[in-house]
Amino acid sequence: MGRGTAAGTETINGKEIAVESHGQGAEAVVMVHGLGGTSNTFTAQVGVLARTFTVIRPDLEGSGRSPLTGKLTVEGFAKDILALMKARHIAAAHLVGHSMGSIVCQLIAARSPAKVKSMVLLGPIAEPPDPARQAMRDRAKLARSEGMVSIADTLLQVAISAATRAHRPAVAAFVREILMRQPAEGYAATCEALAAARAAPLASIKCPTLLITGDEDGVAPPAAVQKIGQAIKGSRVQILAECGHWTPVECAAEVSAAMLNFYFG
Repeated sequence: MGRGTAAGTETINGKEIAVESHGQGAEAVVMVHGLGGTSNTFTAQVGVLARTFTVIRPDLEGSGRSPLTGKLTVEGFAKDILALMKARHIAAAHLVGHSMGSIVCQLIAARSPAKVKSMVLLGPIAEPPDPARQAMRDRAKLARSEGMVSIADTLLQVAISAATRAHRPAVAAFVREILMRQPAEGYAATCEALAAARAAPLASIKCPTLLITGDEDGVAPPAAVQKIGQAIKGSRVQILAECGHWTPVECAAEVSAAMLNFYFG
């Protein structure tokens, strides 16, 4: 990924968290993936951002290469991100969050505003609606009883756009692979954490914020994202065409360009 790349595990809040860092910029960008994701969700953006920033991307506890050690909560994820920043001596960072990771970023920005320089929220949600909460709990049971294959195949039909399935098969393959490789118990526990998540006080968020979603995103539909944007004073909303919920991989170049324009435009 370029100069200043490092990967390994760090002890954060008493647990082992896999972390990759890239670049040697004066300012830090901390990237927080969503349910079913890992730090690799942001690989396309890292290659662009690491030219200017120090980019840090962990696998949240229970996802990817970070083992599950206890009960998961979205608030716990936020505490882990803050602890990671403290361990890296980062006084304040630009936060990037995808899906569930966007809730983590919103919690940090609302409760620890001095720690956040800006936010880019991809496929953002404030909190799951009640039907989605039950769906998350049901999916947790399925992961424990049957594993990840059927979940991956179902989400491949509903979480990415029709255009991605038809014309970007490598993206579809990536999404299926990243889901199938999740540890079933870690994924189930993350589903339950998301099901219990509550919205941050959005009116308390003061940092510059860019919200990006796809026109075919059923998890973070444009109308819902516009509502979040209205609650975060001064934020901007961008809608990407022919894009589903896996924004940073379905429209990788468009997301990277939007982020650079946000930071430097």
